[in-house]
Order: sequence, then C-alpha cells, then structure tokens
Amino acid sequence: METSFAKDLERGQKIEKEILVWVKKKYDDAYLVDGYCKEWDIHIPCDDKGVEVKYDPMSQQTGNLVVEIEYNDKPSALSTTKAYRWVFHTGKEIIVTTPGILFEVIAKNGLRPARFKGPGDPYYKQAYLINKLLIINTAIHVRKLS
Repeated sequence: METSFAKDLERGQKIEKEILVWVKKKYDDAYLVDGYCKEWDIHIPCDDKGVEVKYDPMSQQTGNLVVEIEYNDKPSALSTTKAYRWVFHTGKEIIVTTPGILFEVIAKNGLRPARFKGPGDPYYKQAYLINKLLIINTAIHVRKLS
C-alpha cells in the first residue's frame, strides 16, 4: 500500500516537472535538482538562481496557501530557500511570487505561524496559512489552469 507521503511526493514531482517545462522556455539550461535540496527545486545554472515549487491543492477547499518555515524543529522552506521565485500550483492556477514578497505579506498582515502535522507527516511543522488572495494580489504572475 502506497503511503500518503509517497503519493504526495509523486504528485509533487509531477508538478515540478510541469513547472520545469515552463521555466525552460526562458532558461533552457534549467533542471530539477535530484533529491532533497533546501535552497530550491529547480536550478537555473546560467544565472545561478532557483525556483521553489509548492503543490497545494487543499487551498481550493481552505482558501489558504501553506508556507512552511520549520519542520521537525529545524528551519525549512521559506526559512532556508535561496530561490528567486516561489511558485504555487493549486490545481486551479499557478501563482508566481518571490520569497521577499511572501515575507512582506506575512509582515504587513501580522500573520503568525501555526504548528501542525500534515497528513502522513511524522513530525510537526510550523507554517503560515496565508489567504490565497493575499498572495494572488501581490503575485508577479497568475495563470489560470483549465
């Protein structure tokens, strides 16, 4: 039986490949980083920058995007990224923003992180649950999916 984590990982990797195709239209040397990399998911060698990809289909039900900052009491995701772009794929749209914009949204709205375990996660995480419209309204680009 496939675990929830394994299914989520497989779906996430499929979405990363989809975003890579989009990134390669501008940066043909872009590639997916193999294995876990806390800095980014897609590397663009020609400019030595990266793209972080987050798949969050639950945002369609909750109205919030999850922006993780800590996992298992260690800094993660937004706290450790070196990506110049942060891409959310919700299943309904692709939202392109930056870590800097995310930090501004968090500060401007006085948001506080929540502590919880995701389905199938063995450890707790801390993450901001940010209203999707706050991110869409400050995004660099939003593409609706059919």
